Amino acid sequence: MNFVSRYCLKIFKNEVTNQGHVCGLGRTLSYKSAYALENLYPKSSLKITTPNFVPEDPQAKFDGFVPLEKLDITYSRSSGPGGQNVNTVNTKVDLRLHVANATWLHEDIRSKLIEQNKTKISKEGYLIIKSDLTRSQQLNLADALEKLRTLIRKTLEQKPEISDKTREILRKRQIKVARERVFVKRMRSDIKEQRRGSDIDI
Repeated sequence: MNFVSRYCLKIFKNEVTNQGHVCGLGRTLSYKSAYALENLYPKSSLKITTPNFVPEDPQAKFDGFVPLEKLDITYSRSSGPGGQNVNTVNTKVDLRLHVANATWLHEDIRSKLIEQNKTKISKEGYLIIKSDLTRSQQLNLADALEKLRTLIRKTLEQKPEISDKTREILRKRQIKVARERVFVKRMRSDIKEQRRGSDIDI
């Protein structure tokens, strides 16, 4: 091997070593795609963590934050179509919240939550929310949490005040509906009487 060949080989080895990628055989590789996960998301991690949350309005009764450690979350098999994935992966989410012990919620929210969702609360006092919308465990968990947020926000909605004029219109409408119902019943009663005929001896 002449001098030029050795020099070119030395340059090639230096460039390969600078890439820092090692294959399974112990040799370094020089190419890595620009679309590799390390390049697209250099600071990402698959580890699920709860971020530190700072509410925008400290005076708000509910700011949308739901602490996962205060919930009982279980997973099970989903029903319906989905191939072998349904039979092998626990994608259905069963989320339970003990409303009485949910001290992270305002007392007014807890009382209205129990009042408005009596059919969804078990005898033990757990608000049960289920989700099998997708075939992804994470997406179903996000859907269940959004359902919980929707129920909580619903307790904060205030009923619009009805004016005297609107109340009078509703009263007249109810009277009209009642009169129409009585009229229909009388008409059907008359028709039945006519069908019976009269008992006349000939």
